[in-house]
Amino acid sequence: MTASIIALLVVIATLVVGLVWRLASRRQSLPCPVWLRWLVELDNPFTQTNRAAFIVETLALSPGMTVLDAGCGPGRLTVPLARGVGRSGCVVALDIQPGMLARAKTKTEAAGHTNVAFVAAALGEGQLPANRFDRVLLVTVLGEIPNQAAALAELAAALKPGGVLAIVELVFDPHFQSRSTVTRLAISTGLAERAFFGHRLAYVIHFEKPNDG
Repeated sequence: MTASIIALLVVIATLVVGLVWRLASRRQSLPCPVWLRWLVELDNPFTQTNRAAFIVETLALSPGMTVLDAGCGPGRLTVPLARGVGRSGCVVALDIQPGMLARAKTKTEAAGHTNVAFVAAALGEGQLPANRFDRVLLVTVLGEIPNQAAALAELAAALKPGGVLAIVELVFDPHFQSRSTVTRLAISTGLAERAFFGHRLAYVIHFEKPNDG
C-alpha cells in the first residue's frame, strides 16, 4: 500500500469519525472522548489557523509568563506553550477529563518540561484564581461548555490586566462557534477585541483585558 493511499485512508477515517462525533453531539455538547484524542492531537492539514505553531506564535509569549491552556485535551498546545514561556514561566493545563490530562502530562514529561501544572476542573465554576494569567488559550472548546457566559466571565477575571484571551474555532469541529457568537460573549465580560487571524470558518481571535479591569 502506497503512502498516498494510506494518507487518503487516514483522511477518510478522520472525516467519518468526525461526522459520527458531530451527530452524537447534536443531542448534547460532548467533549472529545479520550479514545478519540488522536483526532485532536494532529494539526488540521486544511487550515493554518488551527496549527499549534501558528496559534502559539500569535500569542507573542516571553519567558516568565503564566499561561492557561483551558480545555487542554491531550496537550497539543501545552508542550509548545511550555517551551514558549521558558523555565521561569508556568503553564496551567486544565481539562475536565482525567484521561486527557494524563496524556498531556505524558507528552509534557517526554518533552522535558517541568513548568506545567495539571488541573482537573470545569470552566465556569469559579475555580480559577483572579488576575493570574498573562495569556489564556481556548482552542475549539467553547462549544463544549454548557454555560458559556459563566466560563468566559471566569476566564476574563483570571486574566491579568492587559492579558489576552485567544479563542480558536474551526468549522470541522462539531461544536464550532461563529465569530459573532464568540465576540458577543467575550465583549459582555468587559474584554475588547484586539486581533483576528484567518476567516469566518477557521480563525484565531484575541481579546484583551483592559488595564483598568
